Amino acid sequence: MRAAYYLQRSAQLLIVVFCVTFGCSLLLQLIPVSPAEILLPVGSPEERALLTSEIGLDRGPIGYYIKWLGEFVRGDFGDIYYSGGREAVSSRLAVAFPRSMWLMIYTQVLALAIAIPLGVWSAYRVGRRTDRVISNVLFALSSVPSFAIALVLVLLVGVRWQLLPTLDYQPYSSGIWEHFKHMIMPVVSLSVGLIASYTRLLRADMIATLREDYITMAASKGLSDRRILWRHAFRPSSVTLFTSAALNMGGLIGGAIVIETIFATYGVGFEVFAAISGRQYIALQSIVGLISIFYVLFNLIVDVAAGYVDPRTRDRRINA
Repeated sequence: MRAAYYLQRSAQLLIVVFCVTFGCSLLLQLIPVSPAEILLPVGSPEERALLTSEIGLDRGPIGYYIKWLGEFVRGDFGDIYYSGGREAVSSRLAVAFPRSMWLMIYTQVLALAIAIPLGVWSAYRVGRRTDRVISNVLFALSSVPSFAIALVLVLLVGVRWQLLPTLDYQPYSSGIWEHFKHMIMPVVSLSVGLIASYTRLLRADMIATLREDYITMAASKGLSDRRILWRHAFRPSSVTLFTSAALNMGGLIGGAIVIETIFATYGVGFEVFAAISGRQYIALQSIVGLISIFYVLFNLIVDVAAGYVDPRTRDRRINA
């Protein structure tokens, strides 16, 4: 039963990826101007015709998608065209993807590391002054956009106090501390809103869990509050939290466009912006396809992990 359930979930996620990528390919057919004219604005009719045939736009919507999908599966994500030449999308993503991946991982780790203790403590102190202070502060922080936090950090931490660099990305090869120095402010900028969201999600689920009968029974047995909170209440309450984290993992891959621009990290989000502003529709389709794959992959991983964190959810889903 479990194997059939996981196969069903995998098939559903593949359908999602197919719908996203096929929908993007259909948008190309709706452009009133030939994509070849956009990609080669100064090209001759012969050059544009050759490009149209090379891309596969002369094969119709289905033929074009089959050709694109075959190349996409082989790792050929198309080219970025500019005056005087072209550049492979894969070479751009080879540079941009690790930057976005590290930014996404650090952001999630920091957000969860802060949100989990805050959520548990706030639920434990529900209705008291500590809970009200935490809730009000997080509500205020959630209303501040990440780019505003980034600009404040740049002005104070980077420019006035000169504690951290404000621009560029440094890989691990430049040194661990050098790498982290350039990542601290982008990570904090993206983490603040997630911390507020995650804390409130966990708090709500923890409050409901702490009212369950088995929690009352655990307390009647004389178990410590720490053990009840972390061993008996946190695990079943964390499913919604980690599901939300998975959704945000996919969103952060291409959703940090403004932050990557402010700090000049130039990850996948910036490549999406560059493809849109440069009308590089073939590159955009491939990037969106990759983002959709990682998006559904993270959700599949969390869906499977949720069954081990709380076996009751796994049994309900399998039996359904």
